Amino acid sequence: MRLPLWGFMILTGIKCESARTCPLDHVTEQGEAGLFGGRPRCRTLMMERRMGEPHSLPLLLLVVGAVLLGPLVSTLDVPLDLPQPPTITHQSPKDYIIDPRENIVIHCEAKGKPHPSFSWTRNGTHFDLEQHPNVHMRAHSGTLVVDISRERAEHYEGAYQCTARNKHGTAVSNDIMVRQPRSPLWSKEKIKPIVIQEGVSLVLPCRPPAGFPPPIVFWMDNNFQRLPQSNRVSQSLNGDLYFSNVLHEDSRSDYICYARFPHTQTIQQKQPIAVKVLNQEPVDERKPTFLIPSGPSRSKMVLRGQVLEMECIAEGLPTPDISWAKVSGELPTMRASFLHHQKILRIVNVSEADAGNYRCTARNRLGSVHHTIQVTVKAAPYWISGAPRNLVLAPGENGVLMCRASGTPKPGIQWAMNGVPIEYAPKDPSRKVEDDTIIFTDVQTGSSAVYQCNVSNQHGYLLANAFVNVLSEPPRVLTPANKVYQVIKNHRALLECTYFGSPIPKITWFKESRSGTLDAETHKEHDNGTLEIRVAQPRNSGKYTCVARNSLGIYENHVHLEVKEPTRILRQPEYRVVQRGRSVVFECKVKHDPSLTPTMTWLKDNGELPDDERFVVDADSLTIGDVTESDAGVYTCIMNTTLDHDSASAELTVVEATPTPAVVNERPEPPTDLELTDHKKRSVQLTWIPGDEHNSPIQKFVIQYEDSLHHHRGHWHNLTEVPGTKTTAHLKLSPYVHYNFRVLAINSMGVSRPSFPSKMYKTEPSAPDENPTDVHGFGTEHDNLVISWKPLSGLQANGPGLHYRVMWRQKMMDSEWIVATVANNSKFVVSRTPTFVPYELKVQAVNDYGAAPEPAVAYGHSGEDLPVAAPESVQAYVLNSTLAEIHWEPVTQKLIRGYLKGYKVYYWRERSLHKHNPHHTEKQILTFSGNHSKGKLPGLHPFSLYSFNVRVFNGKGEGPPSRNQQFETPEGVPGAPSSLTVTNPNLDSLSLEWNPPRDQNGLLTGYTLKYHPVNNSNELGPEEELALAANETSVTLLNLKYSTRYKFYLNAKTRKGPGPAVTQEAVTIVDEAVASRQVDIATQGWFIGLMCAIALLILILLIICFIQRNKGGKYPVKEKEDAHTDPEFQPMKDEDCTFGEYSDNEDHKPLKGSRTPSSGTVKRDDSDDSLVDYGEGGDGQFNEDGSFIGQYSGKSVSRDTAAAAEGHESSEAPSPINAMNSLNSFV
Repeated sequence: MRLPLWGFMILTGIKCESARTCPLDHVTEQGEAGLFGGRPRCRTLMMERRMGEPHSLPLLLLVVGAVLLGPLVSTLDVPLDLPQPPTITHQSPKDYIIDPRENIVIHCEAKGKPHPSFSWTRNGTHFDLEQHPNVHMRAHSGTLVVDISRERAEHYEGAYQCTARNKHGTAVSNDIMVRQPRSPLWSKEKIKPIVIQEGVSLVLPCRPPAGFPPPIVFWMDNNFQRLPQSNRVSQSLNGDLYFSNVLHEDSRSDYICYARFPHTQTIQQKQPIAVKVLNQEPVDERKPTFLIPSGPSRSKMVLRGQVLEMECIAEGLPTPDISWAKVSGELPTMRASFLHHQKILRIVNVSEADAGNYRCTARNRLGSVHHTIQVTVKAAPYWISGAPRNLVLAPGENGVLMCRASGTPKPGIQWAMNGVPIEYAPKDPSRKVEDDTIIFTDVQTGSSAVYQCNVSNQHGYLLANAFVNVLSEPPRVLTPANKVYQVIKNHRALLECTYFGSPIPKITWFKESRSGTLDAETHKEHDNGTLEIRVAQPRNSGKYTCVARNSLGIYENHVHLEVKEPTRILRQPEYRVVQRGRSVVFECKVKHDPSLTPTMTWLKDNGELPDDERFVVDADSLTIGDVTESDAGVYTCIMNTTLDHDSASAELTVVEATPTPAVVNERPEPPTDLELTDHKKRSVQLTWIPGDEHNSPIQKFVIQYEDSLHHHRGHWHNLTEVPGTKTTAHLKLSPYVHYNFRVLAINSMGVSRPSFPSKMYKTEPSAPDENPTDVHGFGTEHDNLVISWKPLSGLQANGPGLHYRVMWRQKMMDSEWIVATVANNSKFVVSRTPTFVPYELKVQAVNDYGAAPEPAVAYGHSGEDLPVAAPESVQAYVLNSTLAEIHWEPVTQKLIRGYLKGYKVYYWRERSLHKHNPHHTEKQILTFSGNHSKGKLPGLHPFSLYSFNVRVFNGKGEGPPSRNQQFETPEGVPGAPSSLTVTNPNLDSLSLEWNPPRDQNGLLTGYTLKYHPVNNSNELGPEEELALAANETSVTLLNLKYSTRYKFYLNAKTRKGPGPAVTQEAVTIVDEAVASRQVDIATQGWFIGLMCAIALLILILLIICFIQRNKGGKYPVKEKEDAHTDPEFQPMKDEDCTFGEYSDNEDHKPLKGSRTPSSGTVKRDDSDDSLVDYGEGGDGQFNEDGSFIGQYSGKSVSRDTAAAAEGHESSEAPSPINAMNSLNSFV
């Protein structure tokens, strides 16, 4: 589309940045016509400085040729200290979607000299910030910040455009379309269940609500699990769910379509769709037909650079397969992909070559069907040779701005200057517009401006800013002076000379001196000032001079080139075959330039080495111990430096170990032939010959040493360890030590015996290498400073005569160090110091051969003394009845006279506010560690008067207290009454007496009494409540139920509310008639006699039972039992000869005053045997050995006795039978 010229400034959006070496507009954004109101889209521009001739065809060819130079041709970047028109350096994207959780921030940053000012338009009209209190512009920036916490975000929707201007020109930003995301609800609908025959095709519609941006659609079930899709079931691009044919397992009631709106973080859910698949009669197989698209063919248009998606979904039985082909050519395999089981063909980054006919084919065993899609590729405008480039011209020079773009259909071009259409801009005789080109001839000072180029067609547009800056500026070189370039021998070297000047400077290179010319065959000078050396050699190393010259001056800059030797692997790792369980070593010896730091890396199968301690990497080798089958592979060593690298590989093959007779593994033999070589002051080389490893590979060697100068002989120390594959160790030594070395070998079976010691190796004394550590300074008295340190060991002394040079001075005084010498001690006391003054401390080790390096400075303080001041401005703030907060002004450090440990608040309760007698309570102390200025006092007594003071304390102790102050706590709820007693219990009344609470915590306003009746199962009855006056201490409760337990709750009240309750329980007096029967039978004489008789009877029966069990004869029990069927008798159990329970069988209920047995009335069994008249004859039951197996029962008391007892039921003493029943209930 072509924008009207008069709307160019409003409808144009520009992002203009400068770059030093390359165009910023590598990728051009394009937009469809009419999108967001048809506003243009654009990208960035690039700066270029060109000299020209009077405008003509050769001039245009010259300019185009300059644009198409190789990659080393750079453009000029105007330094920011020089005058220049505005360039927008940062802006928000053209489509800005509001995040409702954050403020709207519309970026607009620009550079220029002078710094540009900013203004905004909204929907084509000026946006006045003063009329919008919720909007402000950031300082030194054009960025708008909209506070949406106080106003709805949709009020700020619209098209925003930023303008950056200074006296040299005007640049405008893109049109930034600010929109509120929307996620409308699904329209309510009632979806009827779908009933369908198995084998038929089915489409479940989704039709999500049209939100902004459009939602992402997917299908799930009630459990939020995605519905499985396949060749038979798939989702189309519009969100509908297609079934090529339905199966019985497709029956379900929860086909749910979801629409997710990412920007609002919401998900909308369609009503569930129920599908029931019937299996009434089989459906005939059928050939495929297309569900979408319809008809035999259709056409589709796509824009260049966009994504093309074509869709074909077919139904049929069996399920058809989909395939794709391009009728007039091949599919672009690198850009084409298939989605949703081949039903969607997707081509990314579409080009004109993708136009043509595409055919999708659906096929099953019954036939096939085709659909043709004719694809037409159009193009929104795109740059042919990049966006217009900025021009920096000197007065009198010529230049060209070119806006070369293409598109389908061919786009139109519009120019503007400083945001105004070019035909309405001020006339300039040096400027001529020819379609896509502006030619400048003989420009003059004051012609600087920003030009906008708009290229548009019906599918989109491009918009670019390019400025023309007319400057007179002597040359300058922007590359840092004396920059060092390093390059590997035989590689290309590029020496930069980034420059600026107007007119454009001429660049000349020299080596060492201006007399040294450069060989044109080996050197090439590029237009951007870079010097290229095609094949660098060591002779090319040295200093190079870059000279920039124009009509206004000359500028020199020096750089240096260093040509390094390449890194080469001299000994490569070799192919190895090793038995499982053995060790293998790959060597990789490397040569590199000595001035470069190498790094060796090993890889296995082009990946990292396994994280296994069996893999040991040394400087020039890789050792693998206890090889396993998984270690087989290709191993690569890579030697890297900062400039180059080299690599080599070798393969490892692991084979099974050759079967050998059983061997006995033992500890290795000790190493032999220890030899010291390569003698140096601080190191020596130790070599040895390993002993027999006894069939267990040596894992490592341990090197130990003995110092016969500082320790007794026989005292060995571990020095280092080396892998078991090595027989040489480079040992680092300390001065002034008499070394003897020995080596121990270690394998899986243990440690060998030590080798014989090596010859003694004596190192020469030297000055100490290190100083004492842990240097501290502190005071033990208020006027001293104790300096302490950790002394050096004999091995660290490096020589005889070790002593320490102790130095100190007051910090911040800039005075001379005071020095003392200390020997054979690790502390030094400085006396007569000021109290608690910071000191700088140093302790240096010195021996007869010199001093250690300059020690680091430590810090400490002289001794502390008690603080001399109390906190001031002490105030109390009462927060509630039990909490107060104390504030104070901290004591200055000078008056603390020590390390501040904190503050202590002393406080005590003087008295309660409703009593005038003091409490004489102990003082309480709360400590607040650190530099506090307030603290809270918890657990206070309400309605009380408190006194307090505050003291500061340091490591020495407490300072003086502040002036005693007082505060009062307000009323609180009272404590529980101190006592509650029950007096005068009667049949239907009782009295309660109490004492007031010990802690009244205020003025009592009354009491509340609540009480409940309580039944035998501890359930509470209805509650009664009485309000009592504050001066009452007793109450009488009337109309209570007799013989009833009551629970009472009594609490006191103040104006703050009720306090906790005290509880008590009491029982009203029982009825006298009932009480007369409740006599303790355990004190009755008849009861004691009865218990003795029962015990004697039980003893006799146990003896008879024991005799009969051992007698083994026949016993006439049955007849005796038949003759005595007295129901008062209970059966006796033959298993343990014990008796059952007694029961009154005449009326089957217990006598009055007795307790019913727990088991109830027990009836006699007719087959039970009786022990009455037990002795001879009768038909009994016997075991095979003749022993009796009947049941026995003891005789109860006679019926007469029972009757007599019943006649006494109203007497004071209970019946004996009732007593027995009562007893049995507890047995």
